[in-house]
Amino acid sequence: MSLYRTELRRLTKRRFTRWAALAGVLVLLAVLVGVFLTNHKIGPAEQARAERQAEQQYQEQVRWAEQERTACVQAQAAGTPNDGRFPPDCQMITPPPRDAFQAQWFLPSTFDFRKGFDEMLVPFTAILALVGFVVGASFVGAEWSTGGMMNLLLWRPKRLTVLLTKLAALLTGLLTLVLTSAVVWTVGFWLVGTFRGTTAKTTSGAWQSFALTGLRGLLLVLTAATIGFALASLGRHTAMALGGAIALVVVGQFGVGILLSMANVKFVEAWLLPTYALAWMQKKVTLENWESCNNVSYSGECKPETLDITWQHSSTLLIGALVVLLGAALWTMRRRDIS
Repeated sequence: MSLYRTELRRLTKRRFTRWAALAGVLVLLAVLVGVFLTNHKIGPAEQARAERQAEQQYQEQVRWAEQERTACVQAQAAGTPNDGRFPPDCQMITPPPRDAFQAQWFLPSTFDFRKGFDEMLVPFTAILALVGFVVGASFVGAEWSTGGMMNLLLWRPKRLTVLLTKLAALLTGLLTLVLTSAVVWTVGFWLVGTFRGTTAKTTSGAWQSFALTGLRGLLLVLTAATIGFALASLGRHTAMALGGAIALVVVGQFGVGILLSMANVKFVEAWLLPTYALAWMQKKVTLENWESCNNVSYSGECKPETLDITWQHSSTLLIGALVVLLGAALWTMRRRDIS
């Protein structure tokens, strides 16, 4: 019997794999339903209601300006101090222009498929990456903790072949899950745009952009699964990967973030992993340091110092982590005794 088919069957038959995949799919469906329920189709009635609300806000500002101007004139006539409440010339108190009150501010939330779908690929990737990490760690970690790996090596004594075949089966299963979920995710949000928003201007260029973002998301999910697999293989237990992930989040993220903030380090987010994951998905994340205003114009406008984190930085980090952890797992698999 083929070792690859055996491992693939073992992966799909594991109850933990099924429950983890089901939990991930249910969370994705909950997000999809939530977006559907919180958005609305914009029609003439909604547009007219928004115009009325904008006009109402404008009229309120006009009345407020008239009241303030009257109070200013009365205060000047009585000679009472205004403590800086009124300007020297009461005629300076005027309402904002009518075009400052735009009807679009009062429109209900609506889903624009062309603008919003690319952003919705970020939570899609995050949820499936978490599922991939946990399933990858459990798939090999359970083999070590139950003694299944030792029994398998009696049948197939080639250690690296066995470990890499398990990894190939894991990635194949996740690839199927991601591609299937991506089709449902895309169709679901197309329906959201159709019934609760708009799908206008979704050109071939937009679809190409979605495909590239989805491809980066797929690579991130597979990388997360491989890292979980490698950590569990290094520790020969699922808890090694899960404990390492918890330590990284609690100590490496929150702890480092708090310490760097206390030390007034610029661009604290540049030291946090979620920033690089987001930069990988969005191609670039711009960090701003509002503590320092380097280019202050004569009008007093503050332009904060910025730092760009690009997908190239993220790819270097991901590839480095993947090579180090997977390489260490393969090295220990070859060198250490199986007991």
